[in-house]
Amino acid sequence: MDSKTPFHLRGNYAPVKEELTVFDLEVEGHLPNELNGSYLRNGANPMSGKSDHWFLGDGMVHGIRIEKGKPVWYRNRYVQTPRLTNPGGERISSLGEIDRTISAANTHIVKHGGKILALEEGSFPYELDPELATIGPVDYDGKLTSAFSAHPHVCPKTGEMLSFGYGQLPPYLTYLRISPSGELLQSEEIEVPGPTMMHDFMITEKHAIFMDLPVIFDLETALKGLMPFKWSDDYGARIGIMPREGSNADIRWFEVEPCFVFHGLNAWEEGSRLSYDVCRSSEIWREAGDMQGGEGELTLHRFTFDLETGGVSEQTLDERPMEFPRIADDRVGLKNRYGYTLGVGSSSDKHPAFLGHYKIDMEKGSVEARPAQEGCVAGEAVFIPAEGAAPNSDEGYLMTYVYDNGTSQSELVVMDASRFESPPIARIKMPQRVPFGFHGSWIPETN
Repeated sequence: MDSKTPFHLRGNYAPVKEELTVFDLEVEGHLPNELNGSYLRNGANPMSGKSDHWFLGDGMVHGIRIEKGKPVWYRNRYVQTPRLTNPGGERISSLGEIDRTISAANTHIVKHGGKILALEEGSFPYELDPELATIGPVDYDGKLTSAFSAHPHVCPKTGEMLSFGYGQLPPYLTYLRISPSGELLQSEEIEVPGPTMMHDFMITEKHAIFMDLPVIFDLETALKGLMPFKWSDDYGARIGIMPREGSNADIRWFEVEPCFVFHGLNAWEEGSRLSYDVCRSSEIWREAGDMQGGEGELTLHRFTFDLETGGVSEQTLDERPMEFPRIADDRVGLKNRYGYTLGVGSSSDKHPAFLGHYKIDMEKGSVEARPAQEGCVAGEAVFIPAEGAAPNSDEGYLMTYVYDNGTSQSELVVMDASRFESPPIARIKMPQRVPFGFHGSWIPETN
């Protein structure tokens, strides 16, 4: 494939053609017996072999089922949405109504309320069964009328899932609160001045946090068939903090330095102070329709808000470029000691280059680096706590897919998070190449 082919259609970004089910998987090393569950990861895999951008390919979930430390199966399945099965279908009707069942469903996969949900931020969630067959769109008994983020967050104390939807027409932002059993309890319109790209948000024990940042929808670019978001020097940058059961009237907006954030690591409260750690870029996508890279490097950054005085402070926690931040799921919205990120660079043609992993110890203020093995490229690492792990510890495992450029083969790599720089404890050989994707989850058997 020549260099004129877009980066997201060549190398290990390129789609795979077959949906496989394989039961006999080769393991190098030893998987802990306590691992019982499924590691599922979503990503873009255009069925036609073509797409205009990495973010736009059809959703394909790659999954590994593990029982008592033994890999039981590998499966990869397309999420069967109308966008896949009827690619010519109209998403917007002549009356301007949006069909939110038309989705790429390609960005994340989570489990909540007894349902496995494939997510993409412009549409409804799609439910899959445990063997990755598509059940269908989820609209919460007709109560969901907005888009649904690819980055909802589940409160480890209440079991509620908090989410949001954003769009290009008013209301530009809608806050969503879902009960542990999967009932949509609240759909709250939030006023923002324009159609910004809002990929992620965050929660604490008491608050929901929204990012109103200067990457905005550009209609002229959209009408040209190009990716429609670009940087704005005029829009401004704000972060909104709202009580979790509050309304638009309760939100407080804090001005911050212009920036863009794809993903947050975590947020928590201590007294009247709220801290929010993110992977932050000072600028991105200045040219409309570009969206192949960014001028600013994504670095670990902390916003601190004083909810009594209204003060804001910012600091860079680490200057090394990093993205795809993860923590233990039971620390979401609570003060976390550890975080795990993916080192990110840029290739000569501006596409992301994934350089290995970092482990951040917030208590010590230290960062451990684990470079990718020579010739290999890794993805987002998901943390799985060990049985009987101490609260807020690093006792557990990290799972990620790793691709070997030399052999064109993929493995699921399992690492001991407490011995971060040591060799992996196990590798599962994949029966086919697993393309670079976005986000995934470990779904334990007990859930």
